[in-house]
Amino acid sequence: MKQMLVAAVCLAVTPGWAQQPPVEKPAAPAAQAPAPAPPASAYTYQPEGRRDPFVSLVGRGADPKSAINRPPGLPGMLINEVSLKGIMYAKQRGEFQAMLQGTDKKTYTVRAGQRLLDGSIKSITADAVVFSQDVNDPLSLVKQREVRKTLRSGEEIRG
Repeated sequence: MKQMLVAAVCLAVTPGWAQQPPVEKPAAPAAQAPAPAPPASAYTYQPEGRRDPFVSLVGRGADPKSAINRPPGLPGMLINEVSLKGIMYAKQRGEFQAMLQGTDKKTYTVRAGQRLLDGSIKSITADAVVFSQDVNDPLSLVKQREVRKTLRSGEEIRG
């Protein structure tokens, strides 16, 4: 320990130990002109069996939920895209009906059993609509799950 301390002190006290001699840079010849840059449109991508790295991987393939293949109206909307606006009781039929607003800002009157793009309406009660949503996950053991949309949010019910 004492030897290391002595060596450190000797190095710190020795004048000029950390100074480097100045390095002279060779002068660049002024006669050389820079090489002309190639035009911007000269490069083309050659995939040669590889995928294009600039094309997004999200939303590719045979996705039935893509916007191109969707039918018009409520059957072309996902359960997560619709919002519950109201529930009414149809006296003639003796059942509840719900009013759902879609992504097109239109309101649709629906009954139990109607289909959406990724599921169907399982039941309608006085305060909620229960959907049966198809699960599109090959690793999942469950092929359908229930999604419940209430007429009022949890904060409104408490207060």
